[in-house]
Amino acid sequence: MGSRLLGIIVKEFIHLRRDVLALVLALGVPVAMLGIFGWAINTDVKHVPTAVFEQSGSAEARSFLEGMDNSQYFDVRFWVTSHRELTRLIDRGTAKVGVVIPPDFGRQLSRQSAAVQVIVDASDPLVATSALNAAASLGAQRSLQIMTRTLEGTSLGRQGGPPLDVRVRAWYNPDLVSAIFIVPGLIGALLMQTTIAAMAVSIVREREKGTLEALIVSPIRRWELLLGKIVPNLVVAYGQMTMALLVAHFAFDVPLRGSLPLLYALSATFMLGTLGIGIFISAVSRTVPAAMQLAFVTFLPSIYLSGLLFPIEGMPTAAQYLASVIPLTYFLRIVRGIVLKGVGFAYLWPNLIPLVIFGVAIFSLAVLKFRKTLD
Repeated sequence: MGSRLLGIIVKEFIHLRRDVLALVLALGVPVAMLGIFGWAINTDVKHVPTAVFEQSGSAEARSFLEGMDNSQYFDVRFWVTSHRELTRLIDRGTAKVGVVIPPDFGRQLSRQSAAVQVIVDASDPLVATSALNAAASLGAQRSLQIMTRTLEGTSLGRQGGPPLDVRVRAWYNPDLVSAIFIVPGLIGALLMQTTIAAMAVSIVREREKGTLEALIVSPIRRWELLLGKIVPNLVVAYGQMTMALLVAHFAFDVPLRGSLPLLYALSATFMLGTLGIGIFISAVSRTVPAAMQLAFVTFLPSIYLSGLLFPIEGMPTAAQYLASVIPLTYFLRIVRGIVLKGVGFAYLWPNLIPLVIFGVAIFSLAVLKFRKTLD
């Protein structure tokens, strides 16, 4: 029995040695993932993109904005001239925080009290919580400084209440419910998993069974073979998407504020790229386990670095650049923009361009690799 058992063990080690790709993935991927995620994931969000509508032009307003910038929680990047422009930046997701300073801010602050409106994009509760706490803390700190000067006799005539009233408004998710943020994003994760894993495994399974070569030598053309594989996966993906939207709305009270036909149409551009990844994986894999491991390698970084679970604003700069090449990053902005904000194509097209470029490039490369491998 011992010799038979030893023979089986030796045989399995020989298989592992021959399947170098599977061995490298099994040993190297966990270490690489732990290193990347431990370095990139950070829930303490700083440098939140901020837009300012400053109407007073006073020294007090400049001092308040300098305090915001110096706090490291706000990164003032945009100066706007109207409420409409401020709203457009927040709807588009370009700015996560908007600050509105009234025209008489300096005069009101010197006489009695002044209010500053801080608008926070609460579709991401982690970013919103960080911004809300930082704004409240900054307002309390500035009020304390003003009250201290008042007691020293440098500012007289002030009556009750804090000198600086920072009024924070949370848009899109005022109760900061995590499910409203996460559940729509899971739609992108489901589409990615279905199109990549199912596409890769279905082709590799045909190769393992020996039926792929039989299909190729038949009158069926290669593009017909690929299209025949793609269409059922697309149907399943859209079915999953529909079920996810129904569950999100009726089970988790996720609002559906935008156009669902637009969401379905833009989802096709995202799935063009993920299907291309699946075809490429099928071309470089010889076994189903190897295809599943490669699909896992592409799937896991997208989940953690795309903004699905953790805000991109809290990641290091290098990790943010890495997130910018992940297709799921842009698709999540599209999903949340339509579902939570109700915005239209005019606000979403900047996120569509990277998806189209990536989809055409990776799909073309995958088809060429598939043809070359079969030849």
